[in-house]
Amino acid sequence: MRLPSPRLAAVGLAVLAAAGCGGPRVVPVSGRVLIDGRPVEHGFVRVAPDGHRAATGKLGPGGRFTLTTTDPDDGCVTGTHPAEVIALETLGPGAQKWHAPKAYGEAGTSGLTVSITGPTDDLAIDLTWGGGKPFVERFGKE
Repeated sequence: MRLPSPRLAAVGLAVLAAAGCGGPRVVPVSGRVLIDGRPVEHGFVRVAPDGHRAATGKLGPGGRFTLTTTDPDDGCVTGTHPAEVIALETLGPGAQKWHAPKAYGEAGTSGLTVSITGPTDDLAIDLTWGGGKPFVERFGKE
């Protein structure tokens, strides 16, 4: 029995690696963001996989979002990843309204993680005001 040449074996491994065998893959992901049980309809979600491009999704009616990594609505890389929700509505050049605490807007302070195991249309991200409420932030002229 004759074994394949090392060169042929290397080409085969390269083809398998390019096909993504065994590694994380991008799968369709959509879901909903709620704060204290109510939909968050302004802002966006960002999921930040380690070593991969982040996935983002704009929040809309009912708090719904669909994640995009490289192509529109393609989803997110599988795995468990830190997430953030920047629930911000621009009111004009000098004001913006926060629909969730600012802490949720950065992965380092949000305390949020999501687990993507396969395609899903019901990823739930639940937030809380913890006694707070929506507020308007104004910017003065400098």
